[in-house]
Amino acid sequence: MSSTPSTVESAFRAALYDDTDTALDTGASLLAADPTADAELDRRGEEFLAAAWRRGWQPADLVRLVRRDLEDTHVRLLAALIRAQAPHDRARGRRWSAQLEELPTEPSPRTGDRFSHATAVLELYRLLLRLPTLEPLQEASGRPRSDSRVLTRIRALLAKAEATGFPEEAEALTAKAQELMARHSVDEALLDAAAPAPDAPGARRIGVEPPYEQAKAVLLDAVAGANHCRAVWNEPFCFSTVVGFEGDLEVVELLYTSLLVQARTAMTKAEAAQRAGGRRRTKSFRQSFLAAYAHRVGTRLTAAAATPVTADLLPVLASREVAVTAATDRLFPRTTTTRLRGVTDEAGWTEGAEAADRAQVHSRPHLP
Repeated sequence: MSSTPSTVESAFRAALYDDTDTALDTGASLLAADPTADAELDRRGEEFLAAAWRRGWQPADLVRLVRRDLEDTHVRLLAALIRAQAPHDRARGRRWSAQLEELPTEPSPRTGDRFSHATAVLELYRLLLRLPTLEPLQEASGRPRSDSRVLTRIRALLAKAEATGFPEEAEALTAKAQELMARHSVDEALLDAAAPAPDAPGARRIGVEPPYEQAKAVLLDAVAGANHCRAVWNEPFCFSTVVGFEGDLEVVELLYTSLLVQARTAMTKAEAAQRAGGRRRTKSFRQSFLAAYAHRVGTRLTAAAATPVTADLLPVLASREVAVTAATDRLFPRTTTTRLRGVTDEAGWTEGAEAADRAQVHSRPHLP
């Protein structure tokens, strides 16, 4: 059987433009029955990926969304698709290149029967086809100040710690994350904070993923505000866009990651004490704990950011704040506020506030 445009078009019309499982099965069956359709399937994937880039998506954004909405097989398919397309793409900046390096390294899942493979590919394409347009990001000026691969390793450890149901494993994972943070500390990234400011602010997206994403978004907002940045949360797609100058953006990502490590360690210990006392309301306890932690850390960071500075630095800081505000308003001309939900556990709130008081929140060195 040879491939014809009508065969491939029929498969795509059946699978991609109809949300039913029956339509997906029909499209996958057509493609599985025709091995010569594979080249056209790959070409369509490249088209959908290029369209995602035009809509403002970046590699890390797609990986985050596919991991949330689909399965590991789809993440591996996406990573292979991005890697295949990258040599033909234009240069897009340092952070884009870093995201390409951080893609999952497992090989593309080409094993198994053709129908299962075609189904997985079409499920991925369905998601890519329905992506909305995001705000286009521009990298901030300035030289790189940290190794983003370390941040990736820390986030991976934290994700595993949150996914496990065993406190001992969570403790071990968070301890490892803290060890990495100790070797790549926030203070090291702040040594050149007094360097001349770059020309213009930029923006980067930072993952704010379930569970307890609302409290995490509040925490990131507090860290951003204390470091002369602005954060805007996109709840449906599990990230916040942080706008600021290069050095400040690096600090925000590092400090936010560090505080999540500390919060996870403190929450695991507090949960163990609660269970020893006969309590079992783990979900409400965690939600309230992280909400209180974020609220209290925000208060501490705001106080720390109010440190007096010399008169000659005030115009510099003021001009940077104006530039960041203007850039944020251009990217997000319309924003809304949201109320923090699900804070119902008094013990969780108390423990979270106390953990925040113990957290290290040195967001930047004292200015002269």
